[in-house]
Amino acid sequence: MADPTTYRPKPGEIPTDPGVYRFRDAHGRVIYVGKAKSLRPRLSSYFQDITALHPRTATMVTTAASVEWTVVRTEVEALQLEYSWIKEFDPRFNVKYRDDKSYPFLAVTMGEEFPRAQVMRGAKRKGTRYFGPYGHAWAIRETLDLLLRVFPLRTCSSGVFKRAAASGRPCLLGYIDKCSAPCVGRVTPDEHRAIAEDFCDFMAGNTTRFAKRLETRMREAAAELDFEQAARLRDDLGAITKALEKQAVVLGDATDADVFALADDDLEAAVQVFHVRGGRIRGQRGWVVEKESEDIPTLVEHLLQQVYGDADRDAVPREVLVPELPADLEAVTEWLSSVRGSIVNVRVPQRGDKRTLMETVRRNAEQSLARHKVARAGDLTLRSKALQELQDYLGLDEAPLRIECYDVSHVQGTNVVASMVVFEDGLARKSEYRRFIVRGATTGVEGGEPVTVDDTAAMREVLTRRFRRYLEDAEGTGDLDLSTGVVGGEEEATGVTGNGSVNGAAATPGEDEDERSASGPIDPETGRPRRFAYPPSLVVVDGGLPQVNAAQAVLDELGIEEVALVGLAKRLEEVWLPREEHPVIMPRTSEGLYLLQRLRDEAHRFAITFHRQRRSKAMTASQLDGIPGLGASRQKALLRHFGSVKRLRAADETDIMAVPGFGRALASAVVSHLAQGAPQEPAVNLTTGEVLE
Repeated sequence: MADPTTYRPKPGEIPTDPGVYRFRDAHGRVIYVGKAKSLRPRLSSYFQDITALHPRTATMVTTAASVEWTVVRTEVEALQLEYSWIKEFDPRFNVKYRDDKSYPFLAVTMGEEFPRAQVMRGAKRKGTRYFGPYGHAWAIRETLDLLLRVFPLRTCSSGVFKRAAASGRPCLLGYIDKCSAPCVGRVTPDEHRAIAEDFCDFMAGNTTRFAKRLETRMREAAAELDFEQAARLRDDLGAITKALEKQAVVLGDATDADVFALADDDLEAAVQVFHVRGGRIRGQRGWVVEKESEDIPTLVEHLLQQVYGDADRDAVPREVLVPELPADLEAVTEWLSSVRGSIVNVRVPQRGDKRTLMETVRRNAEQSLARHKVARAGDLTLRSKALQELQDYLGLDEAPLRIECYDVSHVQGTNVVASMVVFEDGLARKSEYRRFIVRGATTGVEGGEPVTVDDTAAMREVLTRRFRRYLEDAEGTGDLDLSTGVVGGEEEATGVTGNGSVNGAAATPGEDEDERSASGPIDPETGRPRRFAYPPSLVVVDGGLPQVNAAQAVLDELGIEEVALVGLAKRLEEVWLPREEHPVIMPRTSEGLYLLQRLRDEAHRFAITFHRQRRSKAMTASQLDGIPGLGASRQKALLRHFGSVKRLRAADETDIMAVPGFGRALASAVVSHLAQGAPQEPAVNLTTGEVLE
């Protein structure tokens, strides 16, 4: 535990300008990011008497080993930079609002010639209008099914649309009058776009004119004794009425607002937000977060940062109703207004319908917090018990807060891969998972081909690459004593690994390399966090004593002494320690053993998935593979132009240059490759027998 006075900056060194500050621990990881109107008084407040600080703030300043700051021009810039750094470094002491899912929107692709209505998640696309978010995708489909009677908008995919246009027959929705069938020319593109625009107007809250128009047409049809048409219009009016009943008006005057509410205790806070568009509730979202040392105004400020940080202008409403004003109201309001492109009003409702709705949202937050506390009580207790049992049974100095597990996967020596999964505080941390392509795990040669795969050698290679990279990256921080291989000369291990590629082989994107950012020391050359810069508390390998001893030999060779190591054998679920003649037998009902099993099974699943991907890729071959500059798109262009490889083989450079995207050099390379004895057989998928070319 660090003494804050050892890294406290002199008051005269700290500027009084607005800025953003970062606290780092002894390994250089960013553990807290904050902002301030004036850096000097804010930073000085962290270095007062420890007993006067909030317990969580005291924990943070004693965990930290250094503090640094960046000066900006305005408070709005500080707000934006703070959000960017929280997103980049994921500091452990900052509040994180995560709802663990992507909420669906009802989207209308107005940028297409024939707009389409569909359920859509993820990033917003240009030229598409969005309505929501909704709590469930089925709610969108139910609403859409009702409204297609009145607004027969296209909902089919591009493939279905093209097939219907080619065959001249519409799909089922076209036959039952729930689609205007633009694919077969029943309506013109302009008429279909008008239907889509009316649908968007209705979803945006302009509903009265459509209901009145249908009612007028129904009465006119009845007056003309056209009772069949009147009955259809009556059913259309009923569909609109039913859709409106599902979206009851909660605020008048077609108000657009997001209503936030909080329910909290000493440790956690539950957040709920209702998205009101056109006076109707379009969606609801919720989070439960640890409060850390922050008060409610600061919580609200960080909540707005993370909800609207990556939002486009349409996602920010005119009004944002909050339970308490954010800590820096002026900067937050200016920032939200800049995102929206017009004035945004952030306020606390005092009376009327908005105050009533706020109370409803607050009750939802209270119920959410109560459910979360009941669910987590048992979960947190069992996780803590599992870590404590591992410490006791394995004889560790402290509970293993970060555990890494490794597994090797292959089929008869082909496509040998390995996986690394990470659990922190007993929970999977998937952003830290890594995959390795094993290069040299074969033993024995017959006819120039390797005949067996040594799992022990594969595990040795993977661990060597992982921990050698740890030493290299830790050395880059200036905190590594190479004589002992220990960071900072201490025997104690901390356990958060940075992101990165493995050492000893060229990294393939999506295989040995992960480009996500993480907290940690920054490489001065690349500006990105150093990879594999931190050791785990415990390493688990899938296997018995041979695998464990091989792994321990790697750690001994590299001089790493602070990392504990065990192996888990599948047959009897025995836990093996290095150089021990007998395994550790943990009770079958042990939470610690259950945690090790989960680690082993997750590592096995992750390795198998990666192996299957590489095996499937290796089972397909093409006569055009291996030509420099000829990628998949150009291969398809050649086959589309010539019809087959046989015809392509008979073509000369001039013929190939007629294909768009082919110059003389590439055409010459194709001709040379096909003339150098390339296989005459077509490419075949060895799994299905399908001829690919």
